[in-house]
Amino acid sequence: MKVLLIKDVKSLGKSGEVKDVKDGYGKNFLIGKGFAKHATAEIIEKHKADEAQKIADEKTEIEVLKAMRVKLDKAEIIITKKLGQNGHLFGAITKDEVAHALQEQHGIEIDKKHITDKVAIKTVGEHDLDLKLGHGIHATLHVDVQGK
Repeated sequence: MKVLLIKDVKSLGKSGEVKDVKDGYGKNFLIGKGFAKHATAEIIEKHKADEAQKIADEKTEIEVLKAMRVKLDKAEIIITKKLGQNGHLFGAITKDEVAHALQEQHGIEIDKKHITDKVAIKTVGEHDLDLKLGHGIHATLHVDVQGK
């Protein structure tokens, strides 16, 4: 019996491979547990078309992320926060505040989980934040913290 693996099977092979297995193993375990499908011509063609569509979708997503990186590298946001008597900020600038300010000032929506700050922003001045956009694409956002 020929099966098309949908998921990686440790002792058999990787996803997308066509394998020849015994009938009982194929029907009862692989197909029954959802690890494989019976390898007919139309299922193999559908799988190839789905893989091609995934690759095309990933390429368009990477292009969109690269365009967003260009916008973010040029963007600067200004965050105004209350200062204490000694000129220090009350608390730190949070990722949520940065994401909200970016949405308000430039109309770019980004999830706060994509903001990686190695050091918390606790001082007034200019800071650069690293943003992980996905697919190994990073952008640098310039943040200007001002006191009131």
